[in-house]
Amino acid sequence: MGVGKERDGAGRERPTTFLSPSAEFPPLSAQDIEALRRLGDQWRAEEPVRALPVDPELRPSRPGAAHARGANEEFRPDQPGELTATPAAEQSDTFLGRLAVRARRVLLGPPLSSASMLRERMRKLIALPILSSDLLSSVAYGPEAMLTILVLAGSAALGLSLPIAGALVVLMISVGISYRQTVRAYPHGAGSYLVASDSIGPRAGLTAAAGLILDYVLTVSVSVAAGIAAITSALPALAPLSVPLSLAAIAALLSGNLRGIRAAGNIFAAPTYLFLIAIGGLILVGLAQAGARGFTVTPTPPVPATEALGVLLIARAFASGATSMTGIEAVSNAVPALRPTEWRNARTVLTWMVTLLVLLFAGLMFLIHLNGLVPRADETLLSQLAHRTFPHGPWYAIVQAATAMVLLLAANTAYNDLPRLLYFMARDDYVPRRFLHVGERLALSNGLVALSVAAAVILTAFGGRTQALIPLFAVGVFLAFTLSQVGMVNHWRRHREPGWRRRAAINALGAVLSAIVLVTAAITKFTAGAWVIVIAVPVLVLVCLRIRRHYDQVRQAVSLRPAPAPTQLPPENRSEPDMTQEFLPQHIRHLLVVPVARFDKTTLRALAYVVSLGQPSLAVHVSPEDQEADRLRDEWTAWGDHIRLETVASPHREILEPLAQYIAQLHDRSPDITLTVVIPEVVVDHPWQKILHTQIEHRLRKALRRLPRVVITSMPIHLSEAPPQTAR
Repeated sequence: MGVGKERDGAGRERPTTFLSPSAEFPPLSAQDIEALRRLGDQWRAEEPVRALPVDPELRPSRPGAAHARGANEEFRPDQPGELTATPAAEQSDTFLGRLAVRARRVLLGPPLSSASMLRERMRKLIALPILSSDLLSSVAYGPEAMLTILVLAGSAALGLSLPIAGALVVLMISVGISYRQTVRAYPHGAGSYLVASDSIGPRAGLTAAAGLILDYVLTVSVSVAAGIAAITSALPALAPLSVPLSLAAIAALLSGNLRGIRAAGNIFAAPTYLFLIAIGGLILVGLAQAGARGFTVTPTPPVPATEALGVLLIARAFASGATSMTGIEAVSNAVPALRPTEWRNARTVLTWMVTLLVLLFAGLMFLIHLNGLVPRADETLLSQLAHRTFPHGPWYAIVQAATAMVLLLAANTAYNDLPRLLYFMARDDYVPRRFLHVGERLALSNGLVALSVAAAVILTAFGGRTQALIPLFAVGVFLAFTLSQVGMVNHWRRHREPGWRRRAAINALGAVLSAIVLVTAAITKFTAGAWVIVIAVPVLVLVCLRIRRHYDQVRQAVSLRPAPAPTQLPPENRSEPDMTQEFLPQHIRHLLVVPVARFDKTTLRALAYVVSLGQPSLAVHVSPEDQEADRLRDEWTAWGDHIRLETVASPHREILEPLAQYIAQLHDRSPDITLTVVIPEVVVDHPWQKILHTQIEHRLRKALRRLPRVVITSMPIHLSEAPPQTAR
């Protein structure tokens, strides 16, 4: 993430945040710069090194001249020593490569420049449906999840639905206000991972991130499966195709989001607004009908009790109803994706989302209570309510169609937030750095693909029936909520800004309520599947810590600063490791080795190359029998024996392994030299022709990659260079 400046309508500059494509290439620290300066002072480079035989700025040798590939349309000179690649430079030289580029252009659109990053961000009216689809769609199943638990105690227990719904509304408002404060305190990104990492510690941040990662993957799997289930319920003939249809839906979501934030917003915004209109109309018409009959409550049909009504059952119902809040954290993670001023727009969108959630949830719960509806296995509560409210006309179908679409698009919230979460984690070296890569359309493409693959695997493994995964939602989500709010309490205590006690009290209330739901869900839903989250979260945290340890080792190995001297030694005996021998060109000693299989143009070109470098050179031939070795020696003598040839007899006809062992022995005898192996290589014209050759370069590189100061390279000869041969 970067912080730049943008001009407003009055011409004033204001700070703005964005996901930076340069995050893959972090700048050197001040200590590294100083170490680099000290090393540079000791470098000795001869003048021929800077006397280049070609113009690196690719200017034509004379006006109107063209180089071998045609006019220089691939690079545009900006200033001395700096070029800019044009779209022509991004074109592949192969037919398949060009075909792949055309396919990407058709599916995703033309590439966007890095300068378009700020213009691609979402305005509030687009951010609302994109970021709220998961949250608002949860009102389609959250009330039913709560009543399904309550009805276990019989129809009389349904009278507790309104008090429990009232408690859930308090929870929604409390968490919403808490996240508003979080967004203001962390204007560059206010997700649970960032807040918990900053205010509690890295492990707390990783725990919150693990919960969110699991939640986002489950959101895509369950939402897509629910949307496809709604379609197959209306069209039973499609039921056997539920898994392929689900995978096609994931592919459509992936394709839409790979087009970039703004394009995806334009595609996916309309269904969410349609759902708001449909459910809002359902609530208004239902309230009008209830008012016409004096808000009398319709008696519920008798349902026998299968469990006793008690505190545990009520807690289970409360935790199940809390699934209506999944997705409330989406805005806090997406602050950098909004237009400036980011935090202010994020707070506005969050306020709209929570207000709509409360109105829709409370309205639906009130109408379900007034109409005396109970959960049924053959029809959802929302469908029952729509049937009761709209017994005639097209409105029932509109409500069902809008619900099916928004359930499908609820997954889009995860597509917006998980890649951004992985970006922040990759920036801190807790996940692979490839998640920092910004794609052609300025989307975090690798995160999008990873989410799609994970969701597709889960959908396929469960055969498209993911209802059993719903109990897992609350644990991961409220784990992140709790850690975020605890982190905010620590934030206010540490900074003590004006009004910090009031703000800390609000976040503390959100933390307590979220923790109650977390503990309740973890205990009551443990055997129903919550145990998976309880195990998966610490496993993910351990994996992230292992990745971070690897990157720390890499950073230590490649740092320009020498490793600190061992503290066990007395100060007078400590010394900085000497880096000059390894990193100064005047101290590097070379040996060039050419593996020779037979005498031909590839071998001669490789030999000419190594001799032209003026460094000690050696040719090595591994022979399956003595007669073949003698024949090559005779050919070597006929050539003139210009560099030394060493033959290695291999009685069991192994070639690669004896060659690798011989090179390793050369390295062991003189480990301070840089040993460069130059392999003659034939470059074929077509991919299928590769299987006709040994590909020894790749195999030898794999065998020798653990040896320091061993370089494997190749000297190619292309088949296109050879004259055509007539058939014999």
